[in-house]
Amino acid sequence: MNTRRRAGRLVGVALAAATAIGFGPTSPAHADTFIPLPGGVISRTLADGTVMTVRIDGESAKISGSLGDTPIHRNVWVTAKASVDLSGPTASEATIKISPGYIVGCQVDIGSFSPSENASEQGTATSTGITPGVPSESLGAGINLGPGQAVARLMLDLEKPDDYGQESHKRYNKTPGPHASVTWVDETFAVDGCGGYAQARSFVAAEIDSTYYIGNLVLYGEPFSMG
Repeated sequence: MNTRRRAGRLVGVALAAATAIGFGPTSPAHADTFIPLPGGVISRTLADGTVMTVRIDGESAKISGSLGDTPIHRNVWVTAKASVDLSGPTASEATIKISPGYIVGCQVDIGSFSPSENASEQGTATSTGITPGVPSESLGAGINLGPGQAVARLMLDLEKPDDYGQESHKRYNKTPGPHASVTWVDETFAVDGCGGYAQARSFVAAEIDSTYYIGNLVLYGEPFSMG
């Protein structure tokens, strides 16, 4: 457990990643190819004894034909529920930030974004979101990828005025503990420009902020083929 002092406050960081074991079917991206996925769960105990548990439940993907109708176009519909639960000393007073999404790659091993449970995963926590260490794409736009490229497709885009009344966008949901969740059903995104194989996998990036500690945890789902 690494610690650092910030503005007179002790901050402990628990940063880890886990993945479900195995790989999804490698069938080509024909219409209506339904892929059930196992989801996953990971727990970590923070320095003050609070237990942080991140889950992906009810996960599936459906690969369908894209409007491009060429080998470089793919379209996928995804469904899942992401949740974060806290138990222990600071569970009820902590704040939870939850940011689900998908890592999407073209001819790249996206399994490399899931080190063993004993390794650390360097995520990125900013004012707009919490993501793994790859560039992010906006919800609602197509993803353009070339060989060897991967992006994080974030599921949330919450619009609200900032302190000066200007429009701002948050890529995470912030709620008081001890529970937070986000559910999506048949959310779709397309991948364009990838002439080789394309893969995707879900992730849930979570951060808790208590009186004395900040804890981060990233859970990855099982990779699945987009053809």
